[in-house]
Amino acid sequence: MRIVVLGDSLTAGYMLPGAAAFPAVLERSLRSAGMNVEVVNAGVSGDTSTGGLERLDWAIGEGADALIVELGANDMLRGLNPDITYHALGEIVARAKSRNIRVLLAGMVAAPGIGREYEERFNGIFARVSREQDVPLYGFFLDGVAGEPKLQLGDGMHPNTAGVEIIVGRILPMVRELVAPLATRS
Repeated sequence: MRIVVLGDSLTAGYMLPGAAAFPAVLERSLRSAGMNVEVVNAGVSGDTSTGGLERLDWAIGEGADALIVELGANDMLRGLNPDITYHALGEIVARAKSRNIRVLLAGMVAAPGIGREYEERFNGIFARVSREQDVPLYGFFLDGVAGEPKLQLGDGMHPNTAGVEIIVGRILPMVRELVAPLATRS
């Protein structure tokens, strides 16, 4: 089975060896649980949700069974209108579902101090897309890592190798649930 992770630098593995990037660690974790799976790294550092939408078709390619969408952090950091992020994420999910690809949406939380109104609008995007598109939501991709210097690179934003392990460990139950019907089908 083939899982594509469409994302930004958090997926791409910014400043990490390829084997330590989120998709590679997720693949090893799933394989160690007995799943015959390939996890494709479709992460591009600096990408926005609109950028992800623009490259969606070639990023997914042929034969994808599942898609994890990890986008939105750069939209927030650039102060993009949350409506743009909402529409792009909704379209990504809808297009994947139209191809019978199972989708897991990984949420993001606005950085503190960005402004209360913006935070509220941005933070509501992921639950709204999840609800409207009827796809599972992993609430915060950096859960357990954000704000933990020992789990981050020196920039205070990106996870280090230990941080990636935490992210994978926390999201793994939802990924296994996402692909379980595919495992029984194949």
